[in-house]
Amino acid sequence: MTTLIKLGGSLITDKRKARTFRQDATRTIASQIKAVWKAEPGLRLIIGHGSGSFGHFAAMTHHTAAGVKSAEQWFGFTKVAEAAGALSHLVLLELLEQGLPAMRFQPSSFIKSADGKIVDMRTRLIAQALESNIIPLVHGDVALDSQIGGTIISTERILAYLAKSFPVKRMILLGEVDGVLDSDGRVIPSITPSSFDSVKSVMGGSSGFDVTGGMLQKVEEMVALVVAVPSLEVIIANGRRPNVLTDLMSQDQQTGTRITLRP
Repeated sequence: MTTLIKLGGSLITDKRKARTFRQDATRTIASQIKAVWKAEPGLRLIIGHGSGSFGHFAAMTHHTAAGVKSAEQWFGFTKVAEAAGALSHLVLLELLEQGLPAMRFQPSSFIKSADGKIVDMRTRLIAQALESNIIPLVHGDVALDSQIGGTIISTERILAYLAKSFPVKRMILLGEVDGVLDSDGRVIPSITPSSFDSVKSVMGGSSGFDVTGGMLQKVEEMVALVVAVPSLEVIIANGRRPNVLTDLMSQDQQTGTRITLRP
């Protein structure tokens, strides 16, 4: 079975300041990934990360998510791709520094979209990497689109596609909040498709610039995903919490919000 881990843009960058990399936070999570990797021989991991203050600032400037037509917009499209790739390179360096066999897979090179939705992803090379004990690293990125020219595909949508393509048991989304919060700021420990309508009114957008939607959209997508993949467990948790990843993987502590098909 494969585990998907997302490092949120708010965790590894300061989303309020353009191209601000949080190296210490990324290094801390990378060290936890190393601990998990060593503790579970044969564990298959795919890591994704948001674009944070790298890709989102560029995308806001060029309005890339809405479509690409003019020469000026296409130039902006390439600048967004460069920004997303620059952050991914920094994340990769931290993983390699921990001795993790990570390898970048740039989504814009193997994803096709139509009207902002993924319609094809060449996953065979990712499968081969997993079989070779490599940890694929993906990220939110631009994509060529058959209807609107070009757009942006979020990390969650990339990971959701992978969750439908591989035998995935768990997806862990790490950000800078403790989970999905209610109106009093308390963590909602569990969300299912049947309970979603009663809790979605308390969810707001993420802090900082985010052209791919805030918490509400992310949770909506994850609820739809567990319907499509009934065995999947999605966890939204605070990546700044000490040992959060090792705790979640070992299930020693119940933290964050769990999204599952049934309670």
